[in-house]
Amino acid sequence: MSKVRAKKHLGQHFLTDIEIAQNIAHSLDTSRHNSILEVGPGMGVLTKYLLNLDSEVFVIEIDKESVCYLKNHFPKLENHIIEGDFLQLPIEEIFKDKVGIIGNFPYNISSQILFKAVDHKNTISEIVGMFQKEVAERVASAPGKKVYGIISVLLQCYYDIEYLFAVNEDVFDPPPKVKSAVIRLRRNQREDLPCDEKKFIRTVKTAFSMRRKTLRNALKSLNLVDEIKAKKFLDLRAEQLSVEDFFELTDCFE
Repeated sequence: MSKVRAKKHLGQHFLTDIEIAQNIAHSLDTSRHNSILEVGPGMGVLTKYLLNLDSEVFVIEIDKESVCYLKNHFPKLENHIIEGDFLQLPIEEIFKDKVGIIGNFPYNISSQILFKAVDHKNTISEIVGMFQKEVAERVASAPGKKVYGIISVLLQCYYDIEYLFAVNEDVFDPPPKVKSAVIRLRRNQREDLPCDEKKFIRTVKTAFSMRRKTLRNALKSLNLVDEIKAKKFLDLRAEQLSVEDFFELTDCFE
């Protein structure tokens, strides 16, 4: 098999630019984890550079044609290819220590991949990946920007996020209809939130559900119990609050 056919229903757009693949692989800090898991390796354009790093490399691939290609072209991956869906992967059962996640992620499930990382934040110490540019900008956004939203706040609780570089459409086969970008997420030192996590998530989601309104109006459905403490936030909009502001705001509601 000389080439894998890209499948639309899997969101496959194979990276063809060698220099970009090298840059992505070298963006990983292998001192942060003992293993690397590449999500959706396709034909291994990124994999071959990962195998030169000082870490044990695993790949997870849902496409049977790609799995066959990888087995034929990358003998070093013997017993390190996981056939299946990353979103269903029991990460802690496979990786007993820290793991870095990397990939040219399928755009149709990229947000789900990031939220899975939050669910496994104590095992996933770093993520380096290619995303739709709009998603990458949203994830890495600072407060005060229009693209700052729910995913920005929830990920920035546990990860320090860097926007690394943008990527044009013409370096993929087939070319996607959107621009792409690479970002890096590194686990920060926060072990626990200074407020109830479920209440925090509910507060953030409710605040952004009506992002054009002030928080006084957007949060009416929640029971405000400390108006004095909340007063400095109520005339602001959700996009103006930092992660730490949302921690403080959460404690103002029942």
